[in-house]
Amino acid sequence: MIVIKRLVLMIQFLTTIPIKISLDVSEEDYGEALAFAPIIGLVIGGILAVTYYFTESIFPASINSIIIIIEYILLTGGLHLDGLGDTFDGLFSNRPKERMLEIMKDSRLGTNAVLAIVSVLLLYYGFLSQIPPEHMSVVLVLFPVAGRTATLIGASVSNYARNNGLGKSFVDYCGLKQLALGLFFSIIIFGIAYRFYGMGLCILSIATALITVKFLSGKIDGVTGDILGAICELNQVVIIACFFILL
Repeated sequence: MIVIKRLVLMIQFLTTIPIKISLDVSEEDYGEALAFAPIIGLVIGGILAVTYYFTESIFPASINSIIIIIEYILLTGGLHLDGLGDTFDGLFSNRPKERMLEIMKDSRLGTNAVLAIVSVLLLYYGFLSQIPPEHMSVVLVLFPVAGRTATLIGASVSNYARNNGLGKSFVDYCGLKQLALGLFFSIIIFGIAYRFYGMGLCILSIATALITVKFLSGKIDGVTGDILGAICELNQVVIIACFFILL
């Protein structure tokens, strides 16, 4: 029962999929539920793949890529893209740590945020539009898994940079146990999808996430919810780029 509750919690928090169930949750539930983030990535990717199945024969690759990107944004509510923008606004403002954190809380988008979001979306479009059609469905399934696995890694190996905030419960109560379970899910998903190559891509994705976490968290001595979102989006770009190179 607790597994179902945490799965539903993650779907409600990380997606816009309408599950109208009122859950009695604690702060611990948020952090411990993050172990299921790769499963939520699988759900998102599965929906994208189903959409592609129906549109592949109707539209050219360029239009299909745009459809997929728009659907991805709608499915996630732009949650991680918003975090990406706030992260780049704050961390690359060349200000002291406390001022960086203030900038990241500002709901307005600055130049760095716009540049980061537009750049990531263009990279999504550029790479996805060049993926061979016979491999596209698997790529669509796996890249959201990689992104949410990266978020899990960021939360489990870092401390929270603020005294309070939306991401504090995730970071404070997501530890090595949740990391191990989430990585198990991710490795299994990648392995089933691409066997040996899938395992290699999963390991590469994990390594990329660790490097990104270290770089971003080093600027403010920890992570925030925005940084976790940025880690997700950046890792997805890397894994899609890897598919583009390999395929």
